[in-house]
Amino acid sequence: MAIREIISPENPILRKKAQRVTDFKDPKLQTLIEDMAETLEEAVGVGLAAPQVAISQRIIVVQLPDDEESREEYGADAGVLHVVINPEIARASDNMVSGVEACLSIPGLFGSVDRHDAITIKGQDRHGKPIRIKTRGWLARVFQHEIDHLDGILYVDRAKRIWKAEEMAE
Repeated sequence: MAIREIISPENPILRKKAQRVTDFKDPKLQTLIEDMAETLEEAVGVGLAAPQVAISQRIIVVQLPDDEESREEYGADAGVLHVVINPEIARASDNMVSGVEACLSIPGLFGSVDRHDAITIKGQDRHGKPIRIKTRGWLARVFQHEIDHLDGILYVDRAKRIWKAEEMAE
């Protein structure tokens, strides 16, 4: 396993639509997933898409924090590593919620983004087996943010307002 470099918007891969994964037997796929999980942990983030590590494939890893406060707030979702390949939003609530987002590829900025409060994702696990995940709240927001990355969309494209980290402290 290895920590991968997280690219910035200057790299055109971040703005391209990622390609579907079709070969689940390729050992490079499993290595990439492990590297992405390790990179996410090292970066202290909650989600990472393969294009963020310069790989144009439809792979995301998502993991909410696993501390006492997070377990209280997110219950069984806290600390669970979700690996979803070829994810799609199968259902989305009509209810939209505004929330603050940031991105490992755009350090130092925050933005206010409207997202669906609840979604159902369909995709495949790391071995190609079909999966469905129903979620709401922050976890739903993280999944939507990461799926956007697979389509070359950054949260700043959707943000109603963007500000620098130092303004957040004020």
